[in-house]
Amino acid sequence: MVSIKKNNKGELAEAKGLRTRKTSIYLPGQNEKFKISRSKFSNFIDCKRCFYLDRVKGLQEPSMPGWSLNTTVDDLLKKEFDFYRERNKPHPIFKNYNLNFIPYQHEDIDKWRDSLKGGISYHDEETNLILQGGVDDVWFDLDTNKLVVADYKAQSSKYDVERESYLASRYHQGYKMQMDIYVHILRKMGFEVSNTTYFMVCNGIKTKNSFDAKMNFTITLIDYESNTSWIEDKIIEMKGTLESKETPSRNPYCENCAYLEQGAKL
Repeated sequence: MVSIKKNNKGELAEAKGLRTRKTSIYLPGQNEKFKISRSKFSNFIDCKRCFYLDRVKGLQEPSMPGWSLNTTVDDLLKKEFDFYRERNKPHPIFKNYNLNFIPYQHEDIDKWRDSLKGGISYHDEETNLILQGGVDDVWFDLDTNKLVVADYKAQSSKYDVERESYLASRYHQGYKMQMDIYVHILRKMGFEVSNTTYFMVCNGIKTKNSFDAKMNFTITLIDYESNTSWIEDKIIEMKGTLESKETPSRNPYCENCAYLEQGAKL
């Protein structure tokens, strides 16, 4: 896919390939706090070279269109859960899965669910990095008095959604890492958070004979036991990469690295 840069008016704008916001670029040796989003942390884990070129050198990746249908599902689910949140009552799906949950009430819940407004975050004093991200929702376990992280996932597959195959999918390993990070951040914010998290998977049904201006979904809750033991070591490793004077070596499995390398040769 070729991405053409345009301004807010829809007019063509020169694509320079470099970031211009100073707060997006880390200067090795700086004393100021530096914010790392959950997605950039995931990028570091996938490819240190791409992360370094982005955060330290300011290389800007091509823009991508938004996933408007997925976002619409997320927005509608948030409104639906807010209906029960305001009434302090369980969502019907909790009863279907014998979960003694209610949507969690907190004055900052809207902020937590919007990464552009700050999301959830904490300052890691050892590295002077701020790790932040936006959760889809937070539920409350009435039996344990712990928070439960929830993530909405919209997809369309002809196969039934099953826990083992869903969590084992090579495309979903990043989902699990995402949950680990959210649990870690909320705990650092001082909350008691359950190890058990949930993917609320909304699967669009393809077997209908006509569209009729609507799409039906099946909804499945997939429980995932989060693991946060790896995160603090990776944050320290990430800070070391940010402070490096040398660009990390190419990841032989990274398609972005391969594209940049072959493009330079050609």
